[in-house]
Amino acid sequence: MNINVSRRQRIGGLAVAALLAGLVAVGLSNLLPADEPPAPKAEGFSPYVTKSGGISLPADYREKFLHLGSWAVATKPDKPVDELHIVYTRLQDIEAYRRDGKFPDGAVLVKEITNVSADRMTTGESTWAKDIKVWFVMVKDSKARFPKNALWGDGWGWALFEAKDPKKNVATDYTTDCRTCHVPAKKDDWVYIRGYPILTKSIPHK
Repeated sequence: MNINVSRRQRIGGLAVAALLAGLVAVGLSNLLPADEPPAPKAEGFSPYVTKSGGISLPADYREKFLHLGSWAVATKPDKPVDELHIVYTRLQDIEAYRRDGKFPDGAVLVKEITNVSADRMTTGESTWAKDIKVWFVMVKDSKARFPKNALWGDGWGWALFEAKDPKKNVATDYTTDCRTCHVPAKKDDWVYIRGYPILTKSIPHK
């Protein structure tokens, strides 16, 4: 067997294989969906809002926000508590509310709604949070920045995210998907202030 011919065949085969691999890679790169660039933010307003009014769920709210208050909710009449509503906001939004008696533009409220477990403990019947079902997000907007966006109105932007896809706002119209639960709090700018004692001014120590 001619050694030179065999060597040329191997080299040629490797070259063809490399060429085919390159063509396959190029073909796949054209077929696979590219990551979409992040939408531009509404500058000077909120890092969680795009220029068109798209609202995102703050991914780090548990680490960087403060606990505002919690609600134990029985969603069915004469039945035990089956949800916990746990609300967070930023320190600067709490400080602004304490100072001005209202939330500033760009203030963000995050409510996580969880399933619960319950059992009788030594301290009594107890209920605690389990897995998250959904999140609601509200962003304060007193200037009606997005008049053509159906998720903005009554001084707020409104959003709803399901646990199965935290990046997708599934609300389509705030008047039907979000605001209805806030009607009893309309006089307090649609926020249940009564459940957030942290918003009251601190009592100075003697």
